[in-house]
Amino acid sequence: MSTALSGPAKEIGEQLAFGSNIYFDKINADSGINGQNIKLIIADDGYEPKNTVVNTRQFLFSDNIHAIFGSMGTPTAHAIKPLLDRHRTPFLMPFTGADFLHNNSMPNVFNLRASYQDEASEQVDYLVKERQHEKIALMIQADEFGYVVESNLILALEKYEIKPIEVARFKRNSEDIAKALTQLKQSKATAICMVGTYKPLAEFINTGYQQGFTPDYTAVSFASSHELYKRIKHPSNIMVTEVVPDPNRCDNAWCVQFNEDIKPYQRKANRIIFEGYLNAVALVNAAQKCSPPLNNQCLISKLNALFDEDTDFAKLFSEQTGNSDKKIYRSYFKSNQD
Repeated sequence: MSTALSGPAKEIGEQLAFGSNIYFDKINADSGINGQNIKLIIADDGYEPKNTVVNTRQFLFSDNIHAIFGSMGTPTAHAIKPLLDRHRTPFLMPFTGADFLHNNSMPNVFNLRASYQDEASEQVDYLVKERQHEKIALMIQADEFGYVVESNLILALEKYEIKPIEVARFKRNSEDIAKALTQLKQSKATAICMVGTYKPLAEFINTGYQQGFTPDYTAVSFASSHELYKRIKHPSNIMVTEVVPDPNRCDNAWCVQFNEDIKPYQRKANRIIFEGYLNAVALVNAAQKCSPPLNNQCLISKLNALFDEDTDFAKLFSEQTGNSDKKIYRSYFKSNQD
């Protein structure tokens, strides 16, 4: 697992790894998978692609891994795509909705979460149909993540014959949003679709409010609504598309089990931790159905059968059993957000 354990997006990586290890530790305490303990090797990439390449080469050539699991980010995944294509190592439950991982062109990839195309469509429907916006601007992280989501937002807007009134960009792993804020204020946009991590987005929203700029905002799940909302200092209208339900307000059997399993750790549950946990559930479920020694073909095959075999699990991610359409949830900022 290559993820951010340092830098301005480190809370995402830490929470994903924590959630996964809750379930892995539980399984290991009960004899593991076919008598073998699960070892999650975690390497810090700081959400920088060049570091992800180094980590992935270490995984592939030195660590004798069975799969790359739960890795974080679109630019990071894009950087290692040649390695993934060449080695055919399973790339499981990446924390990204990037198109190139969701278009079935990479048979060694398995996704639980919805795509950014799904999230973009939900955001645009919300802004146009429900909020009646026509002057919509985009604030985009200037990398592969930004490009992928921007493309999907533009496609979703085209359905309503709307073009972005303005597109502003900012650098990954920075909070330098001053130029983008000036640009978007001048555009007179009434709504902004934001693509980035929680710190620069919060900085933009807070500074904009202080300057009298208060459009409606949307963001994709990667922003981490839990981390974003707790950094908002002023009344704001924000909707974030989500790929898993809020585990604190969910009665699905897996939500109940997760809340039971997290209790000993005395940490408040959130969607990112829950997604990491569900990623681990999926991997364990599939691996337990494969005879040792574990092989790639069996692992991917059993993962692809997961939704048919566990209806409670399937209901978390799909609109209905047997349907490939992924479910999108929403969260909204409230002034006194936990």
